[in-house]
Amino acid sequence: MGTTQLESVQEPKYWHLKTVLSEALDSDFAVGEILPNERDLAARFGVARATLRQALEQLELEGRLQRRRGVGTTVAPPRVGVAVSTGQRDWSGGAAGEAWQPVGCSTAVAPASVATELGVDGDEPVHIVRRIRVAQAQTIAAEQLYVPSSSVPGLSSIDASSGPVRARSVLRELHRLGLDGQDRSVELGSARADDAKELDRLPGAPVLVVTTRYLAAGGTVALSVATYRADTCRLTFGDSGDLEISHHGQERQAS
Repeated sequence: MGTTQLESVQEPKYWHLKTVLSEALDSDFAVGEILPNERDLAARFGVARATLRQALEQLELEGRLQRRRGVGTTVAPPRVGVAVSTGQRDWSGGAAGEAWQPVGCSTAVAPASVATELGVDGDEPVHIVRRIRVAQAQTIAAEQLYVPSSSVPGLSSIDASSGPVRARSVLRELHRLGLDGQDRSVELGSARADDAKELDRLPGAPVLVVTTRYLAAGGTVALSVATYRADTCRLTFGDSGDLEISHHGQERQAS
């Protein structure tokens, strides 16, 4: 990478620097290669470290770079295409070959916003199933699935009270439901500490948050909040129906 003078550029310095860095990633670096440290990069391009950091953050958001614990900033591989299905097979219980794997289950009071969506009292415990999604031997998503007790009346009280076994029991009961429909929203977010740990990301890293309401009998029978790695995932929606796209509090419908 050569030195580039940015003082006369009209667009924001970090944006122009991002373009220069992106071209350099294509020509000078291999996938997985570690970038020089911020001090060296800032000196090479004649910019403040704050400007460089903005450019690096944008490239990470676009999936060109990955920040890895104990390693540094590396060149990212192409994004993995991830199909977001509306089929009930999402609730198959993590059988062999399934993308989603249950890792735990607990019973607790849901966040107020979730309780409202589910139509349950604010102090009513719900089942919270924790799952991860694996692709190409890499964890690319973590999900919390909130399920009211009324949605799984056949759930046995003698089953394990927590852990993957309990999670599979809840999923099996959900699998027996006949859905009337569902709706889904996608928005850009920041990784929470628990999600970041499972996704091998730093807390606050950009993520894609997919929220799905599963509908039956005139109400919401379950609510899924799935957090996908924004640096490695490209979500695809192959089923019919509209996709709700949220951005800075505004919403629009896209097919």
